[in-house]
Amino acid sequence: MRQEALDLLRRIGGAEDDAIDLAEAALALALLDHSVPDLAPYRAHLAALRSDLAAIVADGGAADLAGRIEAIRCVLVERHGYAGDSETYEDLQNANLIRVIDRKRGLPVALGILMMHLAASQGWPICGLSFPGHFLIRMDMDGQRLILDPFQGGSICEPHTLRELLKQTAGLEAELSPEHYAPVSNREVLLRLQNNLKLRHLSTDQPAKALVVVENMLLFAPDHIGLWRESGLLNAHAGNLAAAIAAFERFMDLARQRGASQALMQQTATLLQQLRGRLN
Repeated sequence: MRQEALDLLRRIGGAEDDAIDLAEAALALALLDHSVPDLAPYRAHLAALRSDLAAIVADGGAADLAGRIEAIRCVLVERHGYAGDSETYEDLQNANLIRVIDRKRGLPVALGILMMHLAASQGWPICGLSFPGHFLIRMDMDGQRLILDPFQGGSICEPHTLRELLKQTAGLEAELSPEHYAPVSNREVLLRLQNNLKLRHLSTDQPAKALVVVENMLLFAPDHIGLWRESGLLNAHAGNLAAAIAAFERFMDLARQRGASQALMQQTATLLQQLRGRLN
């Protein structure tokens, strides 16, 4: 099972973003962190969610955008009992889709993936947003757009709600700007899911676990320049000099292609020189 998950993530790394099945990718990532003998029960649960939504749609219960949102909310919240975990928010299980399905509790991004999975099953336009600190999603229909909070059961976010959320996560001086409403790719949604694990491992002084998360992220995002630098730093910290050098070299290749700042490139070049000296 683990090898299948790794192979899937590598295939995603070379796939077009629109071809990524978010829920299947999130299950693969979850399996790497929480081993189970078979993913079949979890895939069956996702199929049941899709079937429940399809039945509501067949009965004419999703004729407009509000109806679509309510249909998704009905399936996830009313029928299956999903909710944001406000009591143990920092629990790592909340970012693991296997455990989220087991517990029916999760972080905004994990619950958002389930909502996006359901919407995609009906061909409904939906995307994650780059809102800082709290994952939000947007649904569109016939020129109408609504922003939803997966953590609050898919509740619609009015401008005053967004302002309050922003100040909670980015500080009292923060103000809404267009970048907060910018859509993110499927790959970026997965990165955001895994960032929760990485940051929690770092905050609890577990760099080795953070490195494993970064390496898994690189499987499905092999051209993410920042991850290569993080891999270099974490490998260097762990004493994995050859791996650190390889990661920094990849970072430098991407940095030259993308016009990264000279200061950052020079700093990384100095680190490379030091590591090569230690290796020899």
